[in-house]
Amino acid sequence: MKTISFIRNNVLRNKKLLVIVFSCSAICGNTSAQQFRAAVVKKDITPSDAQWLAGFSPRKSTGIHDRIYHRIIALDDGKSQFFLISSDLVNIPMPVYNRTVALLQRKYNISPLNIWWSATHNHSAPVVGPQFKGIPYASMAGRRKLSEQHEIDTVYTAMLEQKLIEGVVEARSKLAPARLGAGWGFSQANINRRAIDENGKASLGLNPDGPVDRRIGLLRIDKEDGTPLALIANYAMHGTVLGMHGSDLTTASLVISGDAPGVVAEYVEQKIGAPMLYVNGAAGNLAPIYSVYSDPKSGHLDQFRVLLGDRILEASKKITPAAGAVKLSVGALTVETPRRPGLEWSPDLGRYTKTTKAGVNMIRLPVHFLKINEEIAIWSAPVELFCEVSNEVRDRSPFPYTFYFGYTNGSLNYLPTEAAWKEGGYEPSVSPFTPAAAKELTESVTGYLLGEFRGVH
Repeated sequence: MKTISFIRNNVLRNKKLLVIVFSCSAICGNTSAQQFRAAVVKKDITPSDAQWLAGFSPRKSTGIHDRIYHRIIALDDGKSQFFLISSDLVNIPMPVYNRTVALLQRKYNISPLNIWWSATHNHSAPVVGPQFKGIPYASMAGRRKLSEQHEIDTVYTAMLEQKLIEGVVEARSKLAPARLGAGWGFSQANINRRAIDENGKASLGLNPDGPVDRRIGLLRIDKEDGTPLALIANYAMHGTVLGMHGSDLTTASLVISGDAPGVVAEYVEQKIGAPMLYVNGAAGNLAPIYSVYSDPKSGHLDQFRVLLGDRILEASKKITPAAGAVKLSVGALTVETPRRPGLEWSPDLGRYTKTTKAGVNMIRLPVHFLKINEEIAIWSAPVELFCEVSNEVRDRSPFPYTFYFGYTNGSLNYLPTEAAWKEGGYEPSVSPFTPAAAKELTESVTGYLLGEFRGVH
C-alpha cells in the first residue's frame, strides 16, 4: 500500500494550537478495474425489546413508531474503497467506534481513514454503550446520577456492531459499476435553538433570528443504466422532534423512532426506490422547527416529509451523475486545542487528550476528509458543531461542493462558537472545549482545504 504523508506544525499567535496533518490514498481490497463502482446496504437495528432511550432524561421505550437502520454505502474508484455508514442513533460512543473500526481493519484490511460512521443524532433511539463511566459525553458529569439509574444493554450494542460489520462486508461484495453527481438543495425545516433574552443570555428555545444553515448537500449515485442506486443528503438538524421536558415523564415520547431524519429517509426511499443516507451537519445549535414533543402527531413528524423530504427530491432531480472516472482521496488532521479547566476526563478517551510540558491539558480532535475528484470535499468531526463554523469553512473552501458531516466517528460533545460562550446556555455548559476552539478548528480545516488537500491525488 502506497501512502503519501504530509506533516505540518502550525502554531497560532496564542500558541495553543498544534495541527498534525496526514493525507493519503489508501488501498483497501484487491481491486484492479479503474471503473467507479458503488453499492448500498440497509440493515435493520430496531430493538426487539424495551430499551432506555438516548438523549434527555432516562426513559424506557414502550413501543415502536418506525424502524431504525444502519445505511451503508461502499465506493470503489479502482484503487481504493471508502465506506460511509449512517445510523439512526444519537451518537457513536468513542469506545464503540474504536473497537469496530479496529476489527474492520484487522479482519478485512479496511483503513480507519476509509470508513466513516455517522449518527443521525436521533434522540428516540436506544442508548448505545459502553459509555464513559456511565457518562454519555466526556464532560457531562452532571448526568452521572441520572445515567447510573439504568444499565447499558450490551446485548443490543453487540448486535448493532455485528450488523454494521456484516453490512460493510455485504456492501463490498455487491460493488457494481456506478455514476456519481453532486448538488445543492434548500429547506427551512430547521431553526436556531438558542433563544437570547434581553440581557444577551441564551437558553434552549427557538430563535428565528439566530445563525442557521439551510443548505442541503447532496450526492447522488446511479447505477450504470441511470436508475438510482443511493442518495446521500447532508442537512443540519437535531433529531428532536420527539422528546421530553426536563425529567417529567408525562411529557415524554417513549417510542422508538428515527425521528425526522429517519422519517425523511424512509419517505425519499419510497419515492426513488433506493436507500437514502441522512448525514447530519453542524446541528449543535439547530433544532427542527417542531421540537421536543411528546408524540409524533403533536410534533407534526410527518410534515418533515414535505419540509425536507420533498426539497431533497426536488434538488436530486436536478443532478445528472456523470459517466467517467471517479477519484477518491482521504486525509486527516488532528487539532490540538486546550481542554476546559477542571474537566473530568474518562480513561476511555485517553487517545483524545494530552498534557503539554507546561501542564496544559489539551483535546486532540480528529478531523477526517474525503475528496471526490477535484470538485467535492467532505470533512467530518466527532462533535456537535455550531453551524457558523461549517458555514465559514464552506464559504472559504476552494471546492464548489464542500460538505460537513457531523456526529461522525465518535462523539466529543458540543463545540460552540466564541460568541456562544459569552451568551452562555446549555451547550457551553457541557462542552469540554474552550472559547478558542471554534476559531482554531475553522482556521485549521480551511487551511488544509486551501493547501495540502488540493494537491492530494
